[in-house]
Amino acid sequence: MNLTAWMASINGVIAANAPHPWVIGALWGLCVIDGFFPPVPSESLVVALAAIGHPSRWLIIPVAAAGAICGDNIAYWVGRQIGHTKLFTGGPKRQKTVAWATHQLRVRGPLCILVARYIPGGRVVVNAMAGATRFSYRVFLPIDALAGVLWACYATAIGAGAASFLGNNHILAATVGIIGAIIIGVILDQILRRLMPAPQSD
Repeated sequence: MNLTAWMASINGVIAANAPHPWVIGALWGLCVIDGFFPPVPSESLVVALAAIGHPSRWLIIPVAAAGAICGDNIAYWVGRQIGHTKLFTGGPKRQKTVAWATHQLRVRGPLCILVARYIPGGRVVVNAMAGATRFSYRVFLPIDALAGVLWACYATAIGAGAASFLGNNHILAATVGIIGAIIIGVILDQILRRLMPAPQSD
């Protein structure tokens, strides 16, 4: 079983046990891990739980936001400790993403931190690069807190909207909500990369 399938099965177990109190702790923990380890699909879990309606959506939002903010801050401080040179080495695709993140942080840092949370994998790169490039933590923290809250509201709204549209079929609503969130993420990724292009190499 690959990592994605394994994490999907974990999400399935948690969603199936949504009414149990331990799910809140699991939600927080996965949102934290997702902040520095992108294969963990915390957004799909938020959407699924919101579609199911357990726990309360008013509880899902602050718990998911708190976890996301903690994870983002871990990525920031890991980047700050390791530094720019050692942190990101890899193929052309990764180097292109790093170049984009570095440029955006330099020219429009707060906006980049805010919008990167909606780009699959982008938030980890941006937050780690913010630390690696010594972006002001006093600026980073409040912007990231706002990004985390807005992201939690967005993911919860997708799940709640799917449930509202599909009625009591919670499994279908969760599935539709997760697919919708993925599609929206991909669309936002393309839009933001066009609005916020990387510098052209000479």
